[in-house]
Amino acid sequence: METALEYFGVATGLLYLLLEIRQHRSMWVVGFITSLVYVFVFFSARIYADMGLNLYYTAISLYGFWQWNKKQTIPSAGEAIQDQTILYRHSSFRLLSGIILSIAVIFLAIYFCLAVFTDSPIPAGDAFTTAVGIVATWMVARRIIEHWIFWVVANAVSIYLYYLRELYPTMFLYFCYMMLAIAGWYTWKKKGVNTNDSTL
Repeated sequence: METALEYFGVATGLLYLLLEIRQHRSMWVVGFITSLVYVFVFFSARIYADMGLNLYYTAISLYGFWQWNKKQTIPSAGEAIQDQTILYRHSSFRLLSGIILSIAVIFLAIYFCLAVFTDSPIPAGDAFTTAVGIVATWMVARRIIEHWIFWVVANAVSIYLYYLRELYPTMFLYFCYMMLAIAGWYTWKKKGVNTNDSTL
């Protein structure tokens, strides 16, 4: 049952990332389902911070769905951008500094909890990927293009962690995530519109 659930999570996870690259709103629905599945998968594998991260993902999927369904248009030669257009913005130095500081604080808090209160076999790695994932998901919801870079790093670390826990289908999923994160960065840069709109 657990293996079947993991394979199902892999399938919906790949679908989520393909939808994210295309900025299709249904990504948030698929992401909600994937995250719920991985709550159980990671609990079984004793990867507690990633389990908690997926609880966070289920909640932020609702926020992302609401955020992406707000009426958002920007002027371009007097016309509104079409709904299917990829919109993004860059992180400012100030925002990037806040993002990195947030990751550091979240990492320390999660690492302390895992090391002291759980039997997690990989507290540092689990805390790091969870901290990056929390912040990067918020960046996705706000369409900040640098989120792809954070996902490449987090996914690379996750591949190693899931190898250690013998979650081989999930390890493959996160390898695909890493490759598709690179493709996502390229797609947003090539086909997207940089709005510099802080309301996105």
